[in-house]
Amino acid sequence: MEQPIMNKPRDLHFFWTLFKSTFLISMFTVGGGFVIIPLLKAKYVDEYQWINDKDALDMVAIAQSMPGVIAANSAIILGYRMAGVLGTMVALVATILPPLITLSVIAYCYDYFVQNEIIRLILRGMQCGATALILSVGIDLLAKQVKKKLALPLLIIIVTFAANLCFDFNIMLLVLIDGVVGFLFMRAAKYN
Repeated sequence: MEQPIMNKPRDLHFFWTLFKSTFLISMFTVGGGFVIIPLLKAKYVDEYQWINDKDALDMVAIAQSMPGVIAANSAIILGYRMAGVLGTMVALVATILPPLITLSVIAYCYDYFVQNEIIRLILRGMQCGATALILSVGIDLLAKQVKKKLALPLLIIIVTFAANLCFDFNIMLLVLIDGVVGFLFMRAAKYN
């Protein structure tokens, strides 16, 4: 893992900003871990400029390949990159709190939630929005690969998509195969 980015001193304001932004991202990561990608990009790449596009995508790729929740894994990596172990703890706590609070409330009021039509419709709308965000990220990533005009990454994308969509190929096996192909054939600097 890369060493923390410690070129600037980390004060209380930095850690509060890290906590607050990570808490908000976690609070709005509804619909699965992939929703975190546009939220991370908007906050840490575009707004704060703490990391660049490539770092954000690498971070999410690593988080996806690790066991556990993508949001928590991403928070661990981001926190460590920004401020070492203390940054990791701040980002991880901020990521875990929103779902912990939400699940505690839902568990307490479970009977009300499962029977309430309004809540069901709200959740359905949020699910549609999360789908749109995931699709947007996928199109953006594909467009970036197309602009590079590199055959092997495009071939990996097409074959992986087809294997999953048409043949219901095991997703974990696909990711493993893609990693091996990347390691074996994309070591040249032009694929970075």
